[in-house]
Amino acid sequence: MHITVTGKQIEVGEALRGHMESALTAAVSKYFSNPLESQIVFTREAHLFRADVSVHVGRGILVQGQALAADAYGAGDAAVEHVAKRLRRYKRRLRDHHKERERDKVEAVTAQSYVLAAEPDDGDDADAGAGTQPAVVAEMTTEILTLSVGEAVMRLDLGVEPALLFRHAGHGGLNLVYRRSDGNVGWIDPHGNRTTIDSGAAGVAAAKRK
Repeated sequence: MHITVTGKQIEVGEALRGHMESALTAAVSKYFSNPLESQIVFTREAHLFRADVSVHVGRGILVQGQALAADAYGAGDAAVEHVAKRLRRYKRRLRDHHKERERDKVEAVTAQSYVLAAEPDDGDDADAGAGTQPAVVAEMTTEILTLSVGEAVMRLDLGVEPALLFRHAGHGGLNLVYRRSDGNVGWIDPHGNRTTIDSGAAGVAAAKRK
């Protein structure tokens, strides 16, 4: 597993880099034998250190952990433990998923992902810009995978993103799973997807009658 340890406005020494590489390798190897790559990023938040750990364990599967502590070592160890807990929770499903994906081609469509600038605080400026396109501060390419709802929930739970857009494996329509404020996961399946299924089923039935 290739591990990158970096700092944003923080100097990452060889001792910290070596400690984190060893800790993450030991934690991940217990649950997953062939992860692709990992990143550990240290930043400062006021008087605390923050560590963000990301581990790619398969196509489109990103396991993430974050932590704050008074020192970089404490933050890094806690973030690695968050990753280990998520891997432990889904270790069996991840292994089964990996075997299935080796046999079956993962269907995906490419999409553009944008980060939009926040609206200005000043009311006059906000009114003046009403009706115009928001400013794009970042543009990336992403994939919308074809997944079952269970797979989508697993991927959401392994990471730290608030939502996941995917194509439903059963009907091909766009679905969304997201984190709710009550700790549960919400699932949105537009009614139009069901209409498509019903229309397709009706067409198949009509063809059989002919």
